Amino acid sequence: MTVTERLKIPYPVIVEGRYDKLRLESVIEAQILATDGFGVFRKAEKTMLFHALAQKSPLIVLTDSDGAGKLIRSYLSSVLPPERLIHLYVPRVAGKEKRKAAPSAEGVLGVEGMERELLAKLFAPYANAEDVVRKRNENALSKTDLYVDGLTGRPDSSAKRDALAQELGLPPGMTPNAFLAALRVLCTYEEYCSAVGREQKSEEKRSEQDETGAKAVAK
Repeated sequence: MTVTERLKIPYPVIVEGRYDKLRLESVIEAQILATDGFGVFRKAEKTMLFHALAQKSPLIVLTDSDGAGKLIRSYLSSVLPPERLIHLYVPRVAGKEKRKAAPSAEGVLGVEGMERELLAKLFAPYANAEDVVRKRNENALSKTDLYVDGLTGRPDSSAKRDALAQELGLPPGMTPNAFLAALRVLCTYEEYCSAVGREQKSEEKRSEQDETGAKAVAK
C-alpha cells in the first residue's frame, strides 16, 4: 500500500510518545494524543482527558509491541470504558530507530519505527466511521469460536494464538479478549474460518456450536 495522502481518521488516537505522534501525523489526519510513556500513570489530568473524549467518541489505542507498551495498554483498558476502545497493534519487528544510539531493552521497533505503508494499512479500515461500526456489528466471531478452534481453553492455546497473531501481523502474548477484539476488526468471519483451517458453519450447526462452547466457557 503506497501512501499518497494522509488518511482522515474520525476517532482520537492514543500513542505512547511524541515521536510516535510525529510518525502517525505523516500518515493520518486525526486528533493524536500521547500518554507521555508511563507519565499517564502519574498525571490524573491526562486520564481525565481520555475519559472525557471516550464519552464522545471511541478511542484508538496504539502502543509499542514491547512490555512497556503492553503495560500502558493494560492500564488504559483498566481506567477507560473497554467498549469505547479500539485496539490496534504493530507487529513485533527487531531493530533500532534511527534517532536512537542503541536499541530498546527488548530490541524491537516502536510505533515511530514502523514503515508508513504498514501504518496506513493498519488505519485504513478506520477511515470511515460508519463502516467501522457496521463491520463490528456484523462480525459473528465470538469467544465460542476461539474455544472450538483451540485458541482458548487448552494447554497449547497461547502458542496457537501467537502463531495466528504472527500470520496476521499482530504481536505475540495477547490475552484472549484482546485477541478476539483485534480479530473482529481485522477479519470477516469467513476470513477467520479460512485462517484457522475450517469452513464457515451453517447457521444450524453454528447454533449447536455456540450452545456447546458457551457451556464450556462458563465452567
